[in-house]
Amino acid sequence: MTDSSAQPASTDFRPGVRIAFDVGKARIGVARCDQDAILSFPVVTLRRDRYGADLDEAVDLVEEYGAFEVIVGLPKHMGGGSSSSTRDARAWARDLASRLPRRVCVRLVDERLTTVSAHRDLHAAGLKERSFRGIVDQAAAVVILEQAITTERMSGVPAGERVHPIKRGRA
Repeated sequence: MTDSSAQPASTDFRPGVRIAFDVGKARIGVARCDQDAILSFPVVTLRRDRYGADLDEAVDLVEEYGAFEVIVGLPKHMGGGSSSSTRDARAWARDLASRLPRRVCVRLVDERLTTVSAHRDLHAAGLKERSFRGIVDQAAAVVILEQAITTERMSGVPAGERVHPIKRGRA
């Protein structure tokens, strides 16, 4: 929950609410920013659901907060390689993009070391390790969101790669 207003502003920066998801095998941390993308806040932790209830909840959150962009953390190995978690996050992001209106852009952003940063921030806030489980995913989503916002402010270009919805065949 840092104030990113200290970052140099690019004239190409797009204001608006963004929502971020830190997708894990069991839980999904959610964070959002304000309309001016100055403050990022933890929102909730969703439970993964093999039937798609987590995706329905994610769509509801995007609509509730009026987000114009969704940031999904992309877990990679330190060397940049993919893993089953990378493939899972990509698939989840594609499924989410397929459920959202086309006006909402979904982007995958490298999330290496975000959980480490979240743990560090929670320790700095005086919390004990045993109390992290319920909020560490939200804190990681805040870090992912702030990295994406900072990248765009510095470069004038949205962070990460755009996710295109899955094309559904006609019935």
